[in-house]
Amino acid sequence: MKRKIFQYLQEWKDAKKRKPLIIRGARQVGKSYVVKELGKKFNYFAELNFELLPELVEMFEKNLDPEVLLPKLSTALKCKIEPGKTLLFLDEIQKAPNALISLRYFYEKVPDLHVIAAGSLIDFAIEQVGIPVGRVRSVYMYPLSFSEFLSATENEYLYNYLVEHDLKKKLDTVLHDKLIALLGEYFAVGGMPEAVSVWNETKNFKEVKAVHADIIDTYKQDFQKYSKNGQIKYLESVFKAVPRLAGQKFVYANVDQTVRSRELKAAFELLEKAGVVYSITHTSANGLPLGAQTKHALFKALFLDVALSQTILGADSASWILNPKKAAINKGNIAEAFIGQELLTCADYFSRKQLFYWVREKKGSNAELDYIDTIGGKVVPIEVKSGTVGTLKSMHLFLDNKKESKFGVHFSMRNFSHTETIYSIPLYAAWKMFGE
Repeated sequence: MKRKIFQYLQEWKDAKKRKPLIIRGARQVGKSYVVKELGKKFNYFAELNFELLPELVEMFEKNLDPEVLLPKLSTALKCKIEPGKTLLFLDEIQKAPNALISLRYFYEKVPDLHVIAAGSLIDFAIEQVGIPVGRVRSVYMYPLSFSEFLSATENEYLYNYLVEHDLKKKLDTVLHDKLIALLGEYFAVGGMPEAVSVWNETKNFKEVKAVHADIIDTYKQDFQKYSKNGQIKYLESVFKAVPRLAGQKFVYANVDQTVRSRELKAAFELLEKAGVVYSITHTSANGLPLGAQTKHALFKALFLDVALSQTILGADSASWILNPKKAAINKGNIAEAFIGQELLTCADYFSRKQLFYWVREKKGSNAELDYIDTIGGKVVPIEVKSGTVGTLKSMHLFLDNKKESKFGVHFSMRNFSHTETIYSIPLYAAWKMFGE
């Protein structure tokens, strides 16, 4: 299964100077997989999983000096650890917070040793002990993007065709319909690697749904690992509410009116730290940076994966496979969530992507744009439709009032088209606008 981040990992491997890497992202998005694939490029691959080998946590509590640690690790893992020839992988490192601190000393004392750390709940450990500033580099992973899904399902030829396709030209109808069908598959299957693998091997959607259920149960089991006992019920409430309230302003009273907002807010922040949900924050969009013009109390919420969110809701996701155009009717929240997911997966690897949207700050106004992003250093409004029709009143209003924004982007099931100020892009080609 090809992942875009793998190219960067190879560049990191071959660089003359490098820092230890921390791969951050939610559970089961493929972090361990890409590291193990990279490990095949080395003479030796030394993997230390702190969940499987908890007895080795104590080793990092006694001493952080690599000259002391490495011989012991080599013996414990039964693997030669030689700088320049070995990839040392510290997996589920959140179980050993001191191991995070040790990365500084690996960088300073054994700079030729390739070291990667990962963990599904790593941000909680980082909050506890910090990370060695300037001594390590973080990279972020998400579920498969749609372009990665094309490669994983043996449709890479369509991706390659789209790479060369001019945004201003209509795509051949046969190819357009084929890509819409595959997009329907993605909406149903999602981007979690195990679900994609099962779909690719079996084409049995019941088995995919079983994978979704397993992943959801795993996320719920994690609640007790990063929350106090009294918070678990709030985590459960917010976890279920985010898919239900997709595309809407996220109001805690709509989650549970019997619970104080501050309890639900704390639960949302924990889920966000775990990488399971993301906030889409309001911005005035009067210029750059977008994050300097936000109202953090005014936000929407995005679940990690578009298919998992539908499974949580008990939706009939199979209809996306059977007839995606029909299934898209009145499903604007699904299309909007998909674009949010694409914005995350197409972002650079080195910082956590911030998502923004815009609503007109005027009483009685209903003008709203699903996302605001930057393309080529310019503020760009984004409107998402699930079908092939729809007005763009909010887009035109925004462009009329924000003169520095020269064009907007409209994503839908329609084929490619454009006017002087608006690019209409099929949902399946969103990555072309975001600079993948």
